Order: sequence, then C-alpha cells, then structure tokens
Amino acid sequence: MDIRRATTVGELVAAQHLYDGPARREWAERFLAAPGHLMLIAYVDGFPAGMVSGVEMLHPDKGTELCLYELSVDEGHRRRGIGRALTRALAAEARRRGCYDMWVGVDTDNDPALATYRSTGAADDGEFAMLTWDFGDADPG
Repeated sequence: MDIRRATTVGELVAAQHLYDGPARREWAERFLAAPGHLMLIAYVDGFPAGMVSGVEMLHPDKGTELCLYELSVDEGHRRRGIGRALTRALAAEARRRGCYDMWVGVDTDNDPALATYRSTGAADDGEFAMLTWDFGDADPG
C-alpha cells in the first residue's frame, strides 16, 4: 500500500468510486486550490483503494485543528488496515502542520468507523447533536 496526497484533478476523479457520489471537475479544482484542504489516497497495486480527506479549521482563540471530513475504503479492500493507515497518515499530517488536535464526527451506530478511529488513538469526547441547514439544490460553488 502506498499513501499519497492527491495533487491533481485526475487523481481526485479517479478516486470517485470512494465518494458518496460522482466527482465534479470544477469542485475538484476548488478543493485543490483551497488552503487547508487535503486528501490522502491509499493505492494498492495502483488502484485507489481508500481515501481520507481533511480540512484545517482556524480560530483566533484556539489555533488550528484538523477535521477528518471523510474516510472511505473500497468494499473489496476493507478489513486490511487501510482505513487505520489513512487515519494515522492524516494525523501525522495534522501534527506536521502544527494542528493542536484532529477531530471527526461519527454516527454513534457506525461501529466500523468507531473501531477504526479508536484503534488509532482517538478518544470519545462526549455526545453532540449535528444540526444542518439545507439550502436545497444550491450549487455550493
């Protein structure tokens, strides 16, 4: 397994089978251009077998932390340590960037995700509610 940071639109599009939906080139371009956004892709024999994305968040009284935005492993490559390796690689990148912590929101019934994150040293920080404002079909671009 080889874990590399995605630096091209082509890499992001080639990994779209790992996303919730198809990649859009214009959004991939914006992702790559946005400071603090990153995606690491795990390749197995040249195939994008998993990905993790993160977003730096900066606040005047806290400094910088990294949000683990999404982790996905191709169904045929699960239970091989790819998710754990990607999470560790993202945490290492957060440390390298000087982040004071890294966090992720997880559904409390998502046992595989919870096990993966806990196996890499994450600890429960209490329960919280996630509230969402739905703006319909608005293009986030």
